[in-house]
Amino acid sequence: MIRYEIDPFQKEAFREYAQNWGRIIPKCGGQLIGYFLPHEGTNYVAWALIGFDSLAAYETYRSRLRSDRDAVENFALAQAKRFILREERTFVEAVERI
Repeated sequence: MIRYEIDPFQKEAFREYAQNWGRIIPKCGGQLIGYFLPHEGTNYVAWALIGFDSLAAYETYRSRLRSDRDAVENFALAQAKRFILREERTFVEAVERI
């Protein structure tokens, strides 16, 4: 899970960034559950949920991101426009339904 603090005046720039990940993440081996933008209430927090089968799968994914041209360009977009103010990554596991 990724929690973003974004510039609320650049919400649409973050939307473009998130939409770009919609094609990049699966290509690099992640299971994109979704990106979520603020709608009501707090206007500066966004979320992303990405699934992986294992920590090893995540490490492989991260390696692929570093060499993927589209991923590198998307990271550069975020740096150039500076719409992400803070980013936190948390690793969670799903609770199985019984």
